[in-house]
Amino acid sequence: MEAPAPGIAGAAGAEARLQTRLARLTAARLLLALALLVVAVAFQGIGRGEVPEAAERGLYATLALGFLGTLVFAGLLGRIRHPGTFAAIQIPTDVAIITALVLFTGGDESLFSFLYVLLVVFGASVAQRGGAFGAAALSAGFHGAVLAAIQRGLLPDYGTPPGAEGPVLLAFWSVHSGALAVTALLASHLSRELQTADARLDQSQSNLRLLRRLHERTVESLMSGLLTTDPDGRITSFNREAVRITGVPARQALGRDIDEVIPGARQRVVAPAVAGGLVTRLRERMPYRNHRGDDLHLGLSGSILRDEDGTARGSVVIFQDVTRVVEMEAELRRSVRLAATGKLAADIAHEVRNPLAAISGSIQMLMGGDPERAPGERQRLMEIVLRETDRLNALITDFLQYAHPRPPRPEAVKLGAVVEEVLGMLQHAPRPDVKIETQVDPGLRVVADAAQVRQLLWNLCVNGLQAMPRGGCLRVQAAAVVEPPQESRGGGRKARWEPGSARVEVCVADTGVGIPPEVRDRIFDPFFTTKEGGTGLGLATVHRIVEANRGSLRMESAVGVGTTFRILLPRAGEES
Repeated sequence: MEAPAPGIAGAAGAEARLQTRLARLTAARLLLALALLVVAVAFQGIGRGEVPEAAERGLYATLALGFLGTLVFAGLLGRIRHPGTFAAIQIPTDVAIITALVLFTGGDESLFSFLYVLLVVFGASVAQRGGAFGAAALSAGFHGAVLAAIQRGLLPDYGTPPGAEGPVLLAFWSVHSGALAVTALLASHLSRELQTADARLDQSQSNLRLLRRLHERTVESLMSGLLTTDPDGRITSFNREAVRITGVPARQALGRDIDEVIPGARQRVVAPAVAGGLVTRLRERMPYRNHRGDDLHLGLSGSILRDEDGTARGSVVIFQDVTRVVEMEAELRRSVRLAATGKLAADIAHEVRNPLAAISGSIQMLMGGDPERAPGERQRLMEIVLRETDRLNALITDFLQYAHPRPPRPEAVKLGAVVEEVLGMLQHAPRPDVKIETQVDPGLRVVADAAQVRQLLWNLCVNGLQAMPRGGCLRVQAAAVVEPPQESRGGGRKARWEPGSARVEVCVADTGVGIPPEVRDRIFDPFFTTKEGGTGLGLATVHRIVEANRGSLRMESAVGVGTTFRILLPRAGEES
């Protein structure tokens, strides 16, 4: 919507203001005419003695003419096109009426001389400086002409005999005219200031209307549902998109509790936003059945509605129909699962092919039944079959453990005992070139599955020993922490902790060869390994166990320095 040009809008506004001012002044003139009639009735009792009959008839005729003229002007107000011209016609008419009143009520002693001052103010209010000084000049001229005509005997003197000759009368007229000039100056100045203020007010109101229309159009044009509530959770505004999503007409939504329109919205975004102190904006996603019976998913965002001084006056809730997004996310997850399944099948086939090929070749050679084959050669072929069979069995066992892990049975696990048990198992295959160090706080316990914690520590320790072919140091540490450490890039798994929750950090570190940067993002992938003969399921199983026990895992590594795995697990209470 285009705004009118400033010049056109200003002229139209000034004309409208003048029209309004003329209406008000006309009403005031009617009241003044009635008041003058009352004064005229009481005129005889104001110490003037007997009023001549001609003066009385002239006075009442003038008042009647003035009253009728005002009525005519009032009737013409709604039809005039040029209020400025209309006001300019009224000024000389009023001067003539006031002069007649002055003539019939005593000339220089008339009680109605003050009406000239009111006429000057009227001229300033309708025509500013020109109207004020024009009214003052006409008033002074007509007044002076009447006084001169009375003094010279050209007009009858209806007052007391004049007590002064021409010079005194001239002085009286000069003072009166000067007063009118000063009044015109002040009134024109005040009228100009008033008009400027009116113009500014009109401009402000026009800008406010434009801003309001812009706000309304913006809110109605949003592609998101938007509603506001008062502090009690009752809806105070409801835009067009909100109507489309919910199926509730705006007139029915206004004044209703937000939970009647969007069940659960108060608990999810409104109440937490208002009561959350520093938390002023919340985002939620929720299933929703609208009033047409359509099952949707809504994404909601709630924030506090504040006034100019920052006081909370309610809430603002913005919501969108994200049903299609939810469907696309579900389709994407299915695609990812299918892709992962396909890759896993390919990896399994690759891992199984080599042992099967070795077993098949050995059996074929044995089935050949070469009588000249030495017993030692047959024994070697049988060992190959057994070795590759064990390899297949280990692969299948590891895969089943990874693909179908037993649901965890969380309990309070004494971490120090589990660490000692795992390190004791490592002593069955001693590495004299590897030094093992432990540092676990006594009495430290975690909430997890004991067997799964034992499995993940075993896998990490074995992985660390394999990473140190030339020896080194394997360290196992555990301590309670207050805040989670910052996640590193590469190999990290995001923690799912609220700030301040109790947890335990378990570190397994080696001084081995380290992990090259180009493969760090893949070390937790199934069947990915950099070790000859490895299945690539050890670290993948570790990651699965950590997730199942509500923990998080991250890795730090430097080539030639070593690798550290940090695990966060929920902390149990101290042993009594």
